[in-house]
Amino acid sequence: MSALLACLVLPLLGALAAVALPRRAVAAVLAGVVALTLVAAVGLAVAVHSGGVVRLALGGWSPPLGIALAADGLGAAFVLLTALVMAGVAAAARDEMTPQGAGPRAAFGFWPLMLLLWGALNAVFLSRDLFNLYVGIELLTLAAVALVAIGGRAEAIAAAMRYLIFALAGSLLYLAGVVLIYGAHGTLDIDLVAARDAAAPDGLALALMTAGLLVKTALFPFHVWLPPAHASAPAPASALLSALVPKASFVILLRLWFEAMPDLGTDRALLLLGVLGAAAILWGSLRALVQARLKLIVAYSTVAQLGYLFLVFPLAGGAAGAQPWTAGAWTGAIFQALSHGLAKAAMFLAAGLFMAAAGSDRLGALRGLARVMPMTAFAFALASVTLISLPPSGGFTAKYLLMTSSFAAGQWIWALVMTLGGLLTAGYLYRPMAALFAREGGEGVQTVARARQAVPLVLAGLAILLGILSAAPFDFLQIGRPEAAEEGP
Repeated sequence: MSALLACLVLPLLGALAAVALPRRAVAAVLAGVVALTLVAAVGLAVAVHSGGVVRLALGGWSPPLGIALAADGLGAAFVLLTALVMAGVAAAARDEMTPQGAGPRAAFGFWPLMLLLWGALNAVFLSRDLFNLYVGIELLTLAAVALVAIGGRAEAIAAAMRYLIFALAGSLLYLAGVVLIYGAHGTLDIDLVAARDAAAPDGLALALMTAGLLVKTALFPFHVWLPPAHASAPAPASALLSALVPKASFVILLRLWFEAMPDLGTDRALLLLGVLGAAAILWGSLRALVQARLKLIVAYSTVAQLGYLFLVFPLAGGAAGAQPWTAGAWTGAIFQALSHGLAKAAMFLAAGLFMAAAGSDRLGALRGLARVMPMTAFAFALASVTLISLPPSGGFTAKYLLMTSSFAAGQWIWALVMTLGGLLTAGYLYRPMAALFAREGGEGVQTVARARQAVPLVLAGLAILLGILSAAPFDFLQIGRPEAAEEGP
């Protein structure tokens, strides 16, 4: 329980300290906050693994009067993912987000915004109240938009404004659904909503909340804000935005469709979510194939990779009862989110190092960099293995679970989409790999310290390790798994 509170409180206290303390004291405080929050995340995961779901009623008041927090396998896994990525980004940004390198405004603002983002993410992953989830994603949006614009470049500010407009529209849609649920049932606690008597506004409320969250997750066709935002932000911010931010709204969608209102999951609605996911896989991959900048390739890759997450809805969603394949599909989607988070953080951090060395992220400027930056190039290659879903990566485990579930369910079309998506992923990632490992080029680039190159290598290695040690994470994710995702006879 103390670890759960620490995961929420420490990042927010750190954000306040980063603003209030003198500059000479900030570095030590930030290092302490990052380390303590990482320890708290590990402690929370250990508590969930050993004792099951960890629950806390704030102030001792149980819902509907009070607000409940809970850490199940799903929530604890994302809290741990967030801590690992945040620790890696903090280590990478220590040298990049300096007044000399990024400018005084970015150097000052990055750290409190990063910690606010961390606190908001943990609040979303641990909350059991629909309005609290709204507060979490609003704080998340404000911090994320500011991180996009923090460099002050006109391109970044325009991308941040587009992001903000889409995010506000998504927030209004989600909040409208929350209002309908509260008006009909007098509670917003997920467990109490799940036990409700059906009411007329429920379907409309779920549709509104889902539409708003799809915008925030950047699912096709609501993805148009994501590539310019992720490509314009500083590399450490891009790593956070791609690896973590879309996962928060996706987790809320899982809570809604599998825990709060699984009875409203009609075949048509679930099929629509799957079709949008498939469209995202194909469109994002095709767009990545034609980009000339590395960060845009990686950003469009995020659009594509997020599409795989939504295949869980036609494969495991709805109220038809547990089927033999539902647990595999649900767990496969979570594996995809976790492995993508680690791999994409590694990719954006590697892209930042390539830009620091070559002065540009255009593919032509990256030729031959593998000879002078072998650690970073290897990290990018390992992250590519995960995104292409080659064994033994976590991405392979994710696609294996989703594919076997699609065949078991008789919905082979999703397996075909995943196969085609894997081939397209190999195609668009081959282009930067070919440039990096070209025989010519690499002369006259800036030297990058090996300690900075080690950070993306560690994150990419964790994505591979997730697949090698997949049995333990698989069992962990079953703790507190919703009934709608249970395996049937």
